[in-house]
Amino acid sequence: MPPQPQVKRSFLEFLKSFIGIVRVLQILLGAGVWVTIAANKYEGSIHYVLFVAVLFWFLTLAIFILTLLDKQDLVPIVGGERWLLSNVIHDVAATLLYLSTIGIMIYKTQKNSYCNLDVYKHHCLYKVYLTASVFACLTAGVYLLSAVYGSCRKCRGERTVV
Repeated sequence: MPPQPQVKRSFLEFLKSFIGIVRVLQILLGAGVWVTIAANKYEGSIHYVLFVAVLFWFLTLAIFILTLLDKQDLVPIVGGERWLLSNVIHDVAATLLYLSTIGIMIYKTQKNSYCNLDVYKHHCLYKVYLTASVFACLTAGVYLLSAVYGSCRKCRGERTVV
Protein backbone atom coordinates (compact mmCIF):
# COMPACT_ATOMS: atom_id res chain seq x y z
CA MET A 1 0.00 0.00 0.00
CA PRO A 2 1.56 3.34 -1.02
CA PRO A 3 1.98 5.90 1.76
CA GLN A 4 -0.74 8.48 2.08
CA PRO A 5 0.23 11.94 0.84
CA GLN A 6 1.05 14.39 3.58
CA VAL A 7 -1.36 17.30 3.50
CA LYS A 8 -0.45 20.41 5.46
CA ARG A 9 -3.37 21.37 7.64
CA SER A 10 -3.79 24.83 9.02
CA PHE A 11 -4.03 25.49 12.72
CA LEU A 12 -7.72 26.31 12.49
CA GLU A 13 -8.55 23.09 10.66
CA PHE A 14 -6.95 21.04 13.43
CA LEU A 15 -8.58 23.09 16.18
CA LYS A 16 -12.00 22.66 14.56
CA SER A 17 -11.57 18.92 14.12
CA PHE A 18 -13.02 16.44 16.61
CA ILE A 19 -9.63 15.42 17.96
CA GLY A 20 -8.53 19.06 18.29
CA ILE A 21 -11.60 19.93 20.35
CA VAL A 22 -11.18 16.81 22.49
CA ARG A 23 -7.50 17.62 23.15
CA VAL A 24 -8.38 21.16 24.24
CA LEU A 25 -11.04 19.73 26.59
CA GLN A 26 -8.52 17.23 27.99
CA ILE A 27 -6.05 20.03 28.68
CA LEU A 28 -8.64 22.30 30.32
CA LEU A 29 -10.30 19.59 32.43
CA GLY A 30 -6.96 18.07 33.42
CA ALA A 31 -5.79 21.50 34.53
CA GLY A 32 -9.01 21.79 36.51
CA VAL A 33 -8.13 18.63 38.44
CA TRP A 34 -4.62 19.55 39.41
CA VAL A 35 -5.20 23.27 39.99
CA THR A 36 -8.14 22.48 42.29
CA ILE A 37 -6.01 20.11 44.34
CA ALA A 38 -2.75 22.07 44.25
CA ALA A 39 -4.42 25.31 45.34
CA ASN A 40 -5.42 23.68 48.64
CA LYS A 41 -3.78 21.68 51.37
CA TYR A 42 -3.64 17.98 50.49
CA GLU A 43 -2.11 14.82 51.91
CA GLY A 44 -1.73 11.09 51.52
CA SER A 45 -3.03 9.43 48.40
CA ILE A 46 -3.95 12.78 46.88
CA HIS A 47 -0.27 13.02 45.87
CA TYR A 48 -0.93 10.17 43.41
CA VAL A 49 -3.97 11.99 42.00
CA LEU A 50 -1.89 15.11 41.54
CA PHE A 51 0.90 13.10 39.89
CA VAL A 52 -1.49 11.50 37.37
CA ALA A 53 -3.22 14.80 36.61
CA VAL A 54 0.00 16.74 36.04
CA LEU A 55 1.71 13.93 34.11
CA PHE A 56 -1.14 13.51 31.64
CA TRP A 57 -1.68 17.25 31.41
CA PHE A 58 1.93 17.68 30.24
CA LEU A 59 1.80 14.65 27.92
CA THR A 60 -1.49 15.79 26.36
CA LEU A 61 -0.15 19.31 25.94
CA ALA A 62 2.94 17.94 24.16
CA ILE A 63 0.82 15.69 21.90
CA PHE A 64 -1.50 18.61 21.15
CA ILE A 65 1.36 20.93 20.20
CA LEU A 66 3.13 18.30 18.08
CA THR A 67 -0.07 17.51 16.20
CA LEU A 68 -0.97 21.19 15.85
CA LEU A 69 2.42 21.96 14.32
CA ASP A 70 2.32 18.74 12.26
CA LYS A 71 5.68 17.67 13.70
CA GLN A 72 4.77 14.15 14.84
CA ASP A 73 7.28 12.73 12.34
CA LEU A 74 10.09 14.17 14.46
CA VAL A 75 9.19 12.03 17.48
CA PRO A 76 11.44 8.96 17.59
CA ILE A 77 9.92 5.45 17.81
CA VAL A 78 6.28 6.50 18.45
CA GLY A 79 5.95 9.19 15.78
CA GLY A 80 5.33 9.05 12.07
CA GLU A 81 3.11 6.16 10.99
CA ARG A 82 2.71 5.04 14.61
CA TRP A 83 1.37 8.41 15.81
CA LEU A 84 -2.31 7.40 15.74
CA LEU A 85 -1.58 4.20 17.68
CA SER A 86 0.56 6.18 20.14
CA ASN A 87 -2.31 8.59 20.70
CA VAL A 88 -4.74 5.71 21.33
CA ILE A 89 -2.35 4.07 23.82
CA HIS A 90 -1.88 7.42 25.57
CA ASP A 91 -5.65 7.94 25.82
CA VAL A 92 -6.30 4.41 27.10
CA ALA A 93 -3.56 4.75 29.74
CA ALA A 94 -4.91 8.15 30.78
CA THR A 95 -8.43 6.75 31.06
CA LEU A 96 -7.32 3.85 33.23
CA LEU A 97 -5.19 5.96 35.54
CA TYR A 98 -7.87 8.63 35.81
CA LEU A 99 -10.35 5.90 36.83
CA SER A 100 -8.08 5.05 39.75
CA THR A 101 -7.86 8.74 40.68
CA ILE A 102 -11.65 8.94 40.61
CA GLY A 103 -11.79 6.13 43.16
CA ILE A 104 -9.31 7.92 45.41
CA MET A 105 -11.12 11.23 45.10
CA ILE A 106 -14.51 9.67 45.86
CA TYR A 107 -13.04 7.93 48.91
CA LYS A 108 -11.49 11.17 50.17
CA THR A 109 -14.70 13.09 49.49
CA GLN A 110 -16.75 10.60 51.50
CA LYS A 111 -14.16 10.61 54.27
CA ASN A 112 -14.53 14.40 54.60
CA SER A 113 -18.31 14.51 54.25
CA TYR A 114 -18.72 15.20 57.99
CA CYS A 115 -17.58 18.79 57.54
CA ASN A 116 -20.28 19.60 55.01
CA LEU A 117 -22.53 20.82 57.81
CA ASP A 118 -23.38 24.51 58.22
CA VAL A 119 -22.31 24.51 61.87
CA TYR A 120 -18.80 23.20 61.06
CA LYS A 121 -16.51 26.25 61.16
CA HIS A 122 -13.03 24.76 60.55
CA HIS A 123 -11.18 24.42 57.26
CA CYS A 124 -12.81 21.66 55.22
CA LEU A 125 -11.59 19.90 52.08
CA TYR A 126 -14.96 18.36 51.20
CA LYS A 127 -15.82 20.86 48.46
CA VAL A 128 -12.28 20.77 47.08
CA TYR A 129 -12.32 16.98 46.81
CA LEU A 130 -15.83 17.01 45.37
CA THR A 131 -14.83 19.52 42.71
CA ALA A 132 -11.68 17.55 41.86
CA SER A 133 -13.79 14.36 41.65
CA VAL A 134 -16.12 15.97 39.13
CA PHE A 135 -13.19 17.26 37.06
CA ALA A 136 -11.53 13.82 37.19
CA CYS A 137 -14.73 12.11 36.01
CA LEU A 138 -15.14 14.54 33.13
CA THR A 139 -11.48 14.22 32.18
CA ALA A 140 -11.64 10.41 32.21
CA GLY A 141 -14.76 10.57 30.03
CA VAL A 142 -13.06 12.81 27.47
CA TYR A 143 -9.98 10.56 27.37
CA LEU A 144 -12.23 7.52 26.89
CA LEU A 145 -14.07 9.28 24.07
CA SER A 146 -10.76 10.10 22.41
CA ALA A 147 -9.51 6.51 22.83
CA VAL A 148 -12.65 5.08 21.22
CA TYR A 149 -12.50 7.59 18.36
CA GLY A 150 -8.80 6.88 17.73
CA SER A 151 -9.39 3.13 17.90
CA CYS A 152 -12.17 3.36 15.33
CA ARG A 153 -9.90 5.36 13.02
CA LYS A 154 -7.10 2.83 13.50
CA CYS A 155 -9.42 -0.12 12.78
CA ARG A 156 -10.51 1.57 9.54
CA GLY A 157 -6.89 1.62 8.48
CA GLU A 158 -6.32 5.35 8.77
CA ARG A 159 -2.83 6.49 9.69
CA THR A 160 -3.24 10.14 10.66
CA VAL A 161 -4.72 11.62 13.81
CA VAL A 162 -6.73 14.26 11.94
